[in-house]
Amino acid sequence: MPLEHHPLTREFPQYQSQLRTLLQSNAQFSRLAQDYQTLDQQVYAAEDGRQPLDDLTLQGLKLQRVVLKDQIAKLLQQAG
Repeated sequence: MPLEHHPLTREFPQYQSQLRTLLQSNAQFSRLAQDYQTLDQQVYAAEDGRQPLDDLTLQGLKLQRVVLKDQIAKLLQQAG
């Protein structure tokens, strides 16, 4: 299976307008989105072998990413 990044624009294609609006107007949302992007990059680097991590640490990063994604989804739904 090829490795893939999981950008918010691909994870939430139905909320493109809300993503742009919240990124520009909501500091909390912008921080969550930046944290999500950072975690996504760390997960990708570990899975690609560029950042050596043990399986437990990698799973922890993935779990953090899911928690952030859930928080972001809630804010997007509220804005929709």
